[in-house]
Amino acid sequence: VQLQASGGGSVQAGGSLRLSCEVTRNTAHINIMAWYRDGPTNERELVARIISNGRINYGEAVKGRFTISRDNANTALHLQMNTLKPEDTGVYYCNVNAYAPSTGSVSYWGQGTQVTVSS
Repeated sequence: VQLQASGGGSVQAGGSLRLSCEVTRNTAHINIMAWYRDGPTNERELVARIISNGRINYGEAVKGRFTISRDNANTALHLQMNTLKPEDTGVYYCNVNAYAPSTGSVSYWGQGTQVTVSS
């Protein structure tokens, strides 16, 4: 599985950005697709994830402002970020988890895309 993220940038507080992640190779076994971010403390935190059964979880800090979505073929993952705050600044990573009996559960990461929100 290969991941290519795009869509980061700089925006003023209250603005919006949309992140996208192209997912290629061996997408059939993907069961979780997610966005994480490294914030000011450099701790990686979950932003949002979507599970193969359609269940969605959001981090507390982004609930009501961010929306995660994916296509049905697991080849694209998106994150619509609205009402951005300076504390949303960080490097955002797309992540997928794939499971197969031969390999078990394997996690894959994209290269990260910078989001900067100015006050």
